[in-house]
Amino acid sequence: MSGVRRIGVLTGGGDAPGLNAVIRAVVKACKYIHHITVIGITGGYAGLVELRARELTLDDTSGLLVRGGTILGTSNRANPFRYPYVRPDGAEEMIDASPAVKKNFEKLGLDCLIAIGGDGTLACSERMQRELGIPVVGVPKTIDNDLSATEYTFGFATALEVATNALDRLHTTAESHHRVMLLEVMGREAGWIALHAGMAGGADVILIREIPFRIEPILAKFRARERRGRPFSLVVVAEGAAPAGGDQVFASEDALTGWKRLGGISAAVARQIEELGGYEVRSTILGHIQRGGSPVPVDRILASRCGVEAARLAATGQFGQMVALRADQIVAVPLVDAIGKLKLVDPGCQMVAAARAVGTVFGDEDPEAVEESEG
Repeated sequence: MSGVRRIGVLTGGGDAPGLNAVIRAVVKACKYIHHITVIGITGGYAGLVELRARELTLDDTSGLLVRGGTILGTSNRANPFRYPYVRPDGAEEMIDASPAVKKNFEKLGLDCLIAIGGDGTLACSERMQRELGIPVVGVPKTIDNDLSATEYTFGFATALEVATNALDRLHTTAESHHRVMLLEVMGREAGWIALHAGMAGGADVILIREIPFRIEPILAKFRARERRGRPFSLVVVAEGAAPAGGDQVFASEDALTGWKRLGGISAAVARQIEELGGYEVRSTILGHIQRGGSPVPVDRILASRCGVEAARLAATGQFGQMVALRADQIVAVPLVDAIGKLKLVDPGCQMVAAARAVGTVFGDEDPEAVEESEG
């Protein structure tokens, strides 16, 4: 017997469809199978720094499976080792608040912490176990699907469906007005959402961070389509995409942490297309619509399976592990092996090759070859 009787659960980083499904699964599995009390930490690690927590009961899980967001709240500015502190004079500074985390973990009588988050939250969790001795089990979460230790993360399928639906809608208005329509999607450094949505939505051009682009092949694609009587085009742009030899576009920067928020590359590309190609162009930034709303069935199921396995690992004392999807099985992998390396699109992968085979342009092609390939 592990002696685990009381575990905490928190959600950190950006929200993703399926977070509540994980919380629901953790609570139910702990109640029905392991007979363990679950304490919900609110606001991510800020809840452990500032001692904001409450017991989660079966009643709290009612309706959670289909509900977006997270009932526990979250934060992407709550790293205990670099915690924003407001001084009496109103100025902000970064402090090490990890001693408060250790103290409050013990005050709550917790035996383990289940941390649901992306690379930043999981890296913080691994450090807390290593330096503070807080037993941790990780659950990977990100719509970006960029965690290397798992095949898919919950939230990705929902974000993909939202992006694909947006492309379907843009297709009809692009065709009606003979316009070039750009759709900017999330993903940060990884182009998974853009690649999958572009394939599913029949995009003519897909621009991702992993393949630096030039404007000439893109314009060549548009010209070739015009000659075939298709005077409109769809372009999917990952927010992290950048031109060959150029820089990413950022919407803002946190003055205290230095964290930069990507956004605006689609507008920059649209201006180039208008100026150099003479096309009528519209760009749409899908933004946080990809994060919100009810998770699709795939994400509900994956999130539930992850929550059940995380509860089992915690209950049996298998700390320092993260649940992961591999070959359709939920398995445990060492948390230290799951952080610090992003899973990016391989430009030579089969999916990119398939997209190229059906005529999709990524912006790195020979412009003449693009025009010739269209006949």
